[in-house]
Amino acid sequence: MKILTVSDRVEPILNDREAPSRFPGVDLILSCGDLPPEYLSFLRGLFGVPLYYVLGNHDIRHDSKPPAGCTNLNQRLVSIKGMNILGLEGSRWYNGGPHQFTERQMKWTITTLRPMLWRRGGVDLVVTHAPPRFVQDAEDLCHRGFRSFRWLIDKYSPKYFIHGHIHGAFSEPSQRVTVVNRTKVINCYGYTLLEIHEEQDVEHS
Repeated sequence: MKILTVSDRVEPILNDREAPSRFPGVDLILSCGDLPPEYLSFLRGLFGVPLYYVLGNHDIRHDSKPPAGCTNLNQRLVSIKGMNILGLEGSRWYNGGPHQFTERQMKWTITTLRPMLWRRGGVDLVVTHAPPRFVQDAEDLCHRGFRSFRWLIDKYSPKYFIHGHIHGAFSEPSQRVTVVNRTKVINCYGYTLLEIHEEQDVEHS
C-alpha cells in the first residue's frame, strides 16, 4: 500500500493537476493537520482515493467548512487493507485556542479509546498532529509533544506513528524518522510517501 502523507504546508508539487502522474499508485492520503480544507478537498478529488485527516492547532475553518469527500479521523479507528489506523487531533495547550489539549485531557481521551483498541486487536498506524514528548518535539509550550503518545507507543507498539506540527527541512527521508521500540515515528511536515509491503517499508519525500 502506498500512502501519501501531508501536513502543515501546501506543497506546490502536489497542488496542481499533474501530481498523480508524479506520484502514481497512491492508495490512501493521510493528513496530519494545519492544512486548508480546500487543499484537502483538492487532493481527495485529484487522486481519487480516500483521504483521512486530523486537525491541527491552526485548523479553525474545518468545522464550518469541512473538506469535501474527506473523513475526520479524530478518535476513530478505521481498518484499511488490513491496517488499523487511529487518529488523534490537536496540539498541547498553549493559549486556549481550538484543538489544544492539556496532557491530562489527552491521557483521558486515549483511556476512553482503550476498550475499542482491545476489541479491534490494537493499532498499526497512529495519525496525530503533535509528536510524542521527547521524540522530534521542541521545548516551547506550543510544540511540546504529549507524554501520553509515548505511553500509547509503549503499550500498543504500532508499526508507524505519523505526525506534523514540527516544521523542518529534510535532505533525505531518514531524517524524518525516529525509531521508538518497534515503532517508526515519522515527521510528515510538507509531504512524504510511505510504501508498506508485507516484509518491508520505504519512506520517500
